[in-house]
Amino acid sequence: MKRGLVLITVASAGVLLAVAGCGSSGGSKGSSKYAASAAPAPANGAAPWPAPPNPLALARQAGLQPERREQLAYHVHAHLDVFVNGKPVTVPAGIGINIHDPGVQSGTDPATDTKTYGGIRLCAKPCISPLHTHDTTGVLHTESATPTPNRLGEFFIEWGVRLDKSCVGGYCRPQAPIAIFLDGKRYNGDPRSIGLANHLEIAIVIGSPPSTIPDFSTLV
Repeated sequence: MKRGLVLITVASAGVLLAVAGCGSSGGSKGSSKYAASAAPAPANGAAPWPAPPNPLALARQAGLQPERREQLAYHVHAHLDVFVNGKPVTVPAGIGINIHDPGVQSGTDPATDTKTYGGIRLCAKPCISPLHTHDTTGVLHTESATPTPNRLGEFFIEWGVRLDKSCVGGYCRPQAPIAIFLDGKRYNGDPRSIGLANHLEIAIVIGSPPSTIPDFSTLV
C-alpha cells in the first residue's frame, strides 16, 4: 500500500508539515508456504517493544554518529515487518531520534493516529542518528552524508531489542520458531548482518506465521 508523504499537523504552528518525507508499508503480496508452531510467551522480552528512552546513546552503541539534522547525500529506505504468532508487531516511531529536542518537530499520522517525528532544520546539538524511523510504517531510513550502508543489527541495537541467530527479543530457539525472509525468500544467515538495501522487504516471523509473508516493498 503506497502512502507517499506523511503529513502532520503541528498544533503550535497551525500548519501542515511533511515530517517523514517519505514512507510506505510492505507489499501486500506474500507467500503462505511457511508453517510453524506458535511461540510461547517468554518470561522476559516479549513484544511489543517500545522506542527506548535513550536513542542517541544506543545509536552510538551501534557505532553510528548522530547529527544535528538529516543528511540526505545517501538516502535509503528498507522496510521491516515483525510478526509474533501471526500478529504484526509495531516498529515504533522515533527510533534513533531525540524526540524531546526542540529542533525535532512532531505531529500525527492521520492514517494511523500515531505520532511522527522529523522536519528537522538544525538542532542545537546532535539529535538524529543516520539510521532511524520517522513513523510506525516500518520504514527504516538511512540518511547520511556518506554512502555507508547500515545493517539490521545496528537498528535492533538502537531499538534496544535483542537480535542474533538464536533470539529476537525474548523469543529464542528452539522454544520459539524464528524465520527471516528477505523479499519473500528464506534467509538462514545471521540477521544482524542483513544490509539495509533500498526497497528491501525484511520479514521476521516468530512462532506461527501470518496468512501471507510480505515478499516485496512498495517504498517510494
